[in-house]
Amino acid sequence: MSIGKILEYQMTLTCPEGEPGLYYCFMDTNGYSTWLEIDLSAIQNNVRRLQQITRSEVMAVVKANGYGHGAIPVAQAAVKAGATWCGVGRLEEALALRQAGLDCEILVMGYTPPPAIPEAIAQNITVTVYDQEQAEQYASQAREAHRRLRTHVKIDTGMGRLGVMAQAALDYMRWLNRLGGLQIEGIFTHFARADEPRVSLTTRQIERFLAVLDQLRAEGLCPPMVHAANSAAAIYFQDAYFNLVRSGIAIYGLDPSPEAGLPSGFLPALTWKARLTSVKTFPPGHGISYGSIYTTQKTERIGTIPVGYADGFRRVNQQQVLLFEQRVAVIGRVCMDQCALQLDAIPQAHIGDEVVLLGQQGNEQISAEELGARWGTVNYEVVCGLANRLPRLYSGPENSRL
Repeated sequence: MSIGKILEYQMTLTCPEGEPGLYYCFMDTNGYSTWLEIDLSAIQNNVRRLQQITRSEVMAVVKANGYGHGAIPVAQAAVKAGATWCGVGRLEEALALRQAGLDCEILVMGYTPPPAIPEAIAQNITVTVYDQEQAEQYASQAREAHRRLRTHVKIDTGMGRLGVMAQAALDYMRWLNRLGGLQIEGIFTHFARADEPRVSLTTRQIERFLAVLDQLRAEGLCPPMVHAANSAAAIYFQDAYFNLVRSGIAIYGLDPSPEAGLPSGFLPALTWKARLTSVKTFPPGHGISYGSIYTTQKTERIGTIPVGYADGFRRVNQQQVLLFEQRVAVIGRVCMDQCALQLDAIPQAHIGDEVVLLGQQGNEQISAEELGARWGTVNYEVVCGLANRLPRLYSGPENSRL
């Protein structure tokens, strides 16, 4: 497969025409100035680790382009490892998975516009219901298509976003089962603070959800699929397992939060690399990058890498990267496409050398958690913010199709 076809595959999130499936042989990096390496064997390892911990089915959450890792390759790897569901935020994401040949169960966890319901039915995609007017519109679309729409009902037990309020859940489910046009297959809730294990809200949310389930079971209205646990709850709240766990951040090998780290056995899947594109020696008093906020104090060797805020590398001070297994300071302002490095400590550096912005190089590592702390945000935002223009190159346990 040519570099052009690989880029087409990654940018559109669909398989190149005539070449369905995912190849593991994308690791020739010679044609790239900056790129992401995603280890799909790490994704598979993490899915299996979740299965071992929870003894439940796993929904791999691949919304937001697989948390920046590439939705289709991640979904394919997760399903191969045993994930029975994929979770997305929007119908367009689900349709992209279907177009790529994914035939697993897919749940749209967010809002689906009613005019899109016929397409969801045609593509065997499950949608979320949580409102009476919404459900009526969905049912009307299903009846017009002479089909039934597969649905999961969302219950708000304390998140304060989408969902039927827990105290109204029984009446809503009674009404929903009389509506017709809907195939109610699942019920779920979402935790607000499971990544803060010492906070009692998650326990209260579980109790509210269990109370709803008891009411529904008493009237024979409880759907077969029940799920609540996100990544943090899958690690820290065993009572939330039910028969399906929804994991996003953990399948990428990243900690749900500083307070809720992953146990041993999980592996980060993503590394961000670039090449030195310039190495120059500047005299004292020479400004570097926009605004000259960094000015050389002596004769200094300064390098450039082709990475900037358009790629998702934040425009903040005191950044570092790895070069020859050493931490190197990013100096001056980060530009749209480039930034500068102070190379005095690495005299052997030259154009073409490999730089790591996120991931491991030898015994040194810059984690998504470290970047998140430096940028004043969380690891989720670090990886989700990696631009689509960054080539995503995949490796795995074998040089074959998934």
